[in-house]
Amino acid sequence: MTSAHTIDPPSFVAQCAALAVAKGFRSEPFGVIGDCPLLALTKRTPGRRPRIYLSAGIHGDEPAPPLALLRLLERDFFDQRAIWFLCPLLNPTGFPPGTRENADGLDLNRDYRQPKSAETGAHVRWLAKQPSFDLALCLHEDWEATGAYLYELNPNQRPSLAEPIIEAVGKTHPIDRATQIDGRPANNGIIRPDGIPASRELWPEAIYLRAHHTELCYTIETPSAHPLEERIEAQCIAVETAVARLSTTSHSSA
Repeated sequence: MTSAHTIDPPSFVAQCAALAVAKGFRSEPFGVIGDCPLLALTKRTPGRRPRIYLSAGIHGDEPAPPLALLRLLERDFFDQRAIWFLCPLLNPTGFPPGTRENADGLDLNRDYRQPKSAETGAHVRWLAKQPSFDLALCLHEDWEATGAYLYELNPNQRPSLAEPIIEAVGKTHPIDRATQIDGRPANNGIIRPDGIPASRELWPEAIYLRAHHTELCYTIETPSAHPLEERIEAQCIAVETAVARLSTTSHSSA
C-alpha cells in the first residue's frame, strides 16, 4: 500500500547526518543503494552507559519512524546517558514509491537469516562489528492496526519495558486492544511471540538482533491510517519511555 507521505532518501539521510554530527555523533556509511548511502550514526559516550540501538525505515511505506528519529535528534534526546547506535533509513529505494519492499521487490524485514538483498547484507556486516546492545528498538507502522502496539523479545526475562511503553503512549494516543494482532495473541497492545530464532524460516531484523546482539528488543508499531503527526509523536513517546525506564534498571554496559 502506498503511503500518503514519502521521504526523499538522499536528502533525508544527509539531513540526519549533518544534524547528528553537529551533536557529537559519528557518521558511519556502510553501503550505497542507488544514490543514497546506508547510514549508521554512533555516539560512543565514555564510561558505564547502556548501549542502545534504534532502527527505522526498513519499509518504504512507513514514514513516521524515520521522521521520529529525526525529531528526537532535533530535540537533543540522544544525550550522555547512553551509547547510541542509530540506523535511520534502511530501505532507501522503498520510500520514493512508498512500497514496503525495496526496488527488487524484497521485504527487507524478512531477509535477515540468509540475506539476499544488498541492503540487509550491508547492514548485517555493519552490525557484526558492533558490541552487544542492552536495548534494541525497531520502529515500524501497521496499516491494519487501530492503535499503537509492540512486540517484546525478552528471552531471559529481564525487567520488561512493555507495559510502561504502552501506558505512556496510551495517555495521548490510541492503543490497539485487540486480543489478536497480525495473527498473534495480544494483551492490551503487547505481543510476546516465540522469539526462538531456530524456529523461524524468515528472520525479521528483530529476530536477528535477538540471535546475535541483544537480550531485550522491542518492535514499536503505530497505525498508518492515523495522522502522520500523531504517529511521529507516538513513536517519540515510546522511545523516550523505553530509554527512561531502562536507565532506572541495571541494564548498563561497561
